Amino acid sequence: MPGVPVTRPRAFAPLGGLAALSACATQSAAAVAPAAPGFLFGLWHGFIFPIAWALSLFMPQVAVYAVPNNGGWYDFGYFLGIVVFGVGARKSQIVYRDRVIRERVFAGSHTIREVEG
Repeated sequence: MPGVPVTRPRAFAPLGGLAALSACATQSAAAVAPAAPGFLFGLWHGFIFPIAWALSLFMPQVAVYAVPNNGGWYDFGYFLGIVVFGVGARKSQIVYRDRVIRERVFAGSHTIREVEG
């Protein structure tokens, strides 16, 4: 109905659909090789991802992800490399506390009073 706000269960329905769809994802057996790059290479490749991605735009021989790899451990290392050590590890905002507010709004009243102390 128009004008009716979307309820939370309705808002999360597409998310549930995506989760169900992702459960069907499989990895090609040809892309997994036991002697291929593992956790440490995944960690390194995740860390250098921004540089590799920029280079891959201009150099077709540069890739951002190693295929074949050894599967889950490479993926885990790649994830940690990006999120923990790479671009995801930087703080987006630094907050400085440089003043103290000495006034406060008291509950039940809409007036501002000076706080003693």
